[in-house]
Amino acid sequence: MPNPLSKLEKINHPLFDKYQLDVRVKRDDLIDNTISGNKWRKLKYNLKQLKGSHYQGAITFGGSYSNHIHAFAYACKQHNIPCIGVIRGEARYANNFTLSWARQWGMQCHFVDRKTYRRRFETDFLAELAELYPGYFFIPEGGSNSLAITGVAEIITELNQQTEFDTLLTPVGSGGTIAGLISGDSVAQCKHHKILGVAVLKQAEYLIEEIKCLLTPKALKHNNWRLLTDYHRGGYAKFSTQDIVRLREFNQITGITFEPVYSGKMVLALLDLIEQKYFSQGERIILLHTGGLQGLGGMIEQGKLSADDWPALTYAD
Repeated sequence: MPNPLSKLEKINHPLFDKYQLDVRVKRDDLIDNTISGNKWRKLKYNLKQLKGSHYQGAITFGGSYSNHIHAFAYACKQHNIPCIGVIRGEARYANNFTLSWARQWGMQCHFVDRKTYRRRFETDFLAELAELYPGYFFIPEGGSNSLAITGVAEIITELNQQTEFDTLLTPVGSGGTIAGLISGDSVAQCKHHKILGVAVLKQAEYLIEEIKCLLTPKALKHNNWRLLTDYHRGGYAKFSTQDIVRLREFNQITGITFEPVYSGKMVLALLDLIEQKYFSQGERIILLHTGGLQGLGGMIEQGKLSADDWPALTYAD
């Protein structure tokens, strides 16, 4: 996977003018139509390892509407790698928006109930899967492993080539993206930056230790980051009607589509933080657009969003 330099785009909004803030978006959502954002970054070196090894295929984990599952399936198809998705949920989800594409691209779905899915980090469960699928390379949920950290860290290198900035915001699900950003910033030759992660699920304090587990000893000493856990809007994949109205308005003003599960929660947190006078006058802020726009298809399918208000999504076969 070649490494395209995703563009940096300045955006305008009345709140930015009011509080004299410079806000730009790192458009990782534009890296690839299907494998966009942090999923592209996380899979880059995992795929390189797979292609240069003796593995028979790859296996990973995710929910039935998972961005990671969707991107992983397409990436494996592009590189002719057999793949298995261990899916949290019943087989009736096999034909939903996300999994129908994953299956079309060749993914074999292995459905498990929620109790079983909680065992996804347990050695004995992984051994059971390894016996079922011998010779397969395991990639954790969300793609968050040491190879992913290396890929995400390259964002900092790119940003330092593109601009000077003070603060970088990112949505946080499994913790791999923010861990990669912290790692990249810890070794950067330029000045270090504040990194703010917006947790998209409730009771996410446990992620702090998970993030630390993904960091090198040098990055662990880099204490310039913070995980914000009060901006989840009710929990994972939850949002209010008011949240959708605010986000849709922001999308219209900026001309950029942010979805409400990940990048949209980062945007709404930014607006709240600005109103709370969290940032200093003149602060230069970067928003990392981590993609995830395929998730709109599932939310429209479930009736959580209106197809009239969100862009239609199509993907290559």
